[in-house]
Amino acid sequence: MVRFHDLNPAVIAIWFFAVTGTAMFCSYPVICFLTLLGGVLLFAIRNGKKHLKTHLFFLILYVILTLANPLISHNGKTVLFVMNDNPVTLEALLYGLNSATMLTGVLYLFRSFTQIMTSEKLLYITSVLSPKISMVLSMAIRYVPLFSRQGQKVSDTQKAMGLYTDDNIVDDITGRMRIFSSVSTWALENGIVTADSMAARGYGTGRRTALKRFPFGRTDVVFLALTIAFTGTVALAAAHGSYIFDFYPSVSGIHPDLVGKAGLAAFFLLVIMPVIKETEAIIRWRYLESKI
Repeated sequence: MVRFHDLNPAVIAIWFFAVTGTAMFCSYPVICFLTLLGGVLLFAIRNGKKHLKTHLFFLILYVILTLANPLISHNGKTVLFVMNDNPVTLEALLYGLNSATMLTGVLYLFRSFTQIMTSEKLLYITSVLSPKISMVLSMAIRYVPLFSRQGQKVSDTQKAMGLYTDDNIVDDITGRMRIFSSVSTWALENGIVTADSMAARGYGTGRRTALKRFPFGRTDVVFLALTIAFTGTVALAAAHGSYIFDFYPSVSGIHPDLVGKAGLAAFFLLVIMPVIKETEAIIRWRYLESKI
């Protein structure tokens, strides 16, 4: 059973960039809605009833983004009401709703992206493009938690030595600058030690290998081919002019032509592919458990 996160990292990254790129560069309402639908379903099926706070945060963000545009922009013909001598129009409200749908859907997708694409998978992708960039990225990712832990150690040590006794802003700023200076010196010294260790172990003298291999199987080929085909169909429909949509001064371009409908169907299949893959794996697993 191959779930979505078990696919080759390159295939997963291409799918995410295809969906999010289409949603961000094509503001057609149906595409924005399908992006949100796919993002929510993928996140929900992977996490179940967990992360309720995440859903609540995105819901609040969705409402704020929707209401922010009509309060700032007053374009449009259909005036709903007047607030502080400023008209609140239906077109501005719909534009805010569409933008909120697109942004929330993309954020849901990137939330799943951070769960699926671990640092090891990201390094696997970047190592194909450039081994040096991959090495720099891996070292930068490694130093983020190390830098934080070392800073906490220095802070605890200085507090044990009797520093930070004055509870004022000047003492707090001076103490933080002292901690930053100490941790920066530690990071530079540790970088020199790391470079010497890498040189002693023969880094750069041979072909670099990965810790974990990510095979490219038949499922990856099929998934990648479908991703390219569906994305190409949407791109052709957009180039054909099927997704021209205007909110101002009035809403127009609601009904797409035949090419546009084919593109929307392709985009729906594109965003739903991971959900289908995850659902298939869950059903098969439960079926096998019932046979035990």
